Amino acid sequence: MNSNKLKEKLNKGDVSIGSWLSIPSREVVEIMSSGGFEWLAIDMEHSPISIETTSHLISNIQANKMEALVRVSSNDQVIIKKVLDSGANGIIVPLVNTVEDAEKVVKYSKYPPIGIRGVGLNRAQGYGNNFFEYKKWQKEDLVLIVQIEHIDAVNNLKDILKVDGIDGIIVGPYDLSASLGYPGEYHRKEVLGAIEKIEKITKKSNKSLGFHVIEANHSLIHKKINEGYNLIAFSLDFIFLGEKIRGEMDKIKNKL
Repeated sequence: MNSNKLKEKLNKGDVSIGSWLSIPSREVVEIMSSGGFEWLAIDMEHSPISIETTSHLISNIQANKMEALVRVSSNDQVIIKKVLDSGANGIIVPLVNTVEDAEKVVKYSKYPPIGIRGVGLNRAQGYGNNFFEYKKWQKEDLVLIVQIEHIDAVNNLKDILKVDGIDGIIVGPYDLSASLGYPGEYHRKEVLGAIEKIEKITKKSNKSLGFHVIEANHSLIHKKINEGYNLIAFSLDFIFLGEKIRGEMDKIKNKL
């Protein structure tokens, strides 16, 4: 595999903007690639996308000159191994709430002696043709992002960020609000206070600070950049599609 441009940008602290993929369609990938995203994150946690489909989508994303991240369904050794063997440039792992959770992400993703990932031959390893090249790549270029989306994770964040091998964090505002007892109310002061704490702690580390901006509003992206975020997921496939449909249909109906 080639060097990971996303990894290079994160190491420098540069801003990288991608988006989220929940519709299992190569046509959607091709359409989203026209927007200039640097990466797409395939969502295996909150979508019906299977591991087989994920493998195909990784290939489609990379063929369209973007890097493929996968939000795995859980911090699970088998699913992480399968996703990485399918050739993903990196993973996003949900509900990483403790140091032990973060250490598992690294152990499940890296070959020995760093981790405990099983060695197999699949798309990532060129189906056996370039295993040693991939072995070097996964050690140096694989992107590992943990999702901070529970108040327990916020309280343990200083130690989570010390785990070697973790490249950065991404805030999950919906689940964070739920962990505080206010599902979906991520503009409440309690949730905003937790996010502010995440920002302060992460900025003192050498890790990337990420956020998933759900709304398809470019001004919110500029706001996050100005707040110091450098790994930003801009909305997602069905939000872009749905908002355009509803917005244009409302304009039509208003003139009838």
